[in-house]
Amino acid sequence: MSRLLSIEPLTKEAFAPFGSVIETEPTAMRFINGGNTERYHALARVDVAGEGSAVIINIFRGQPRIFPYAVTMMERHPLGSQSFSPLSDRPWLVVVAADEGGQPGRPRVFLASGRQGVNYGRNVWHHPLMSIGAASEFIVVDREGPGNNLEEFFYEESFLIPDPLKGQTP
Repeated sequence: MSRLLSIEPLTKEAFAPFGSVIETEPTAMRFINGGNTERYHALARVDVAGEGSAVIINIFRGQPRIFPYAVTMMERHPLGSQSFSPLSDRPWLVVVAADEGGQPGRPRVFLASGRQGVNYGRNVWHHPLMSIGAASEFIVVDREGPGNNLEEFFYEESFLIPDPLKGQTP
């Protein structure tokens, strides 16, 4: 089996097993404030577990990755979902994997536009933030509270992501 990963377009259907895509969608739009504002309602749900848990809003500034990039690890958050919404109109990569017996399987790589965010479902394996081309800021909504909300897994062999800015998808 090849260790080279292909980059897929980020769509709601393809990403559904891992969480939600956050983007303006006409079916979610309603007018508010006397018709002056478009509200894109309930694009994702925050899921947190554990006594003393709270939902927090953060800004993360991700430095660009260097490609080709070797995926050597994945992480997941068993006590809460985690959403990433870009503040700049710059594409970025979303790397996720299905759970296979308590560890991540083969990663899938999605190319998100600078107008798409994601909400990783609780306990979904994903790679840490992956900016491409330049440093990028994201609003991140996740869980704060007691308990271990981070699990990391390191692959025995890495997977390789080609440079998405050069169109080198296998």
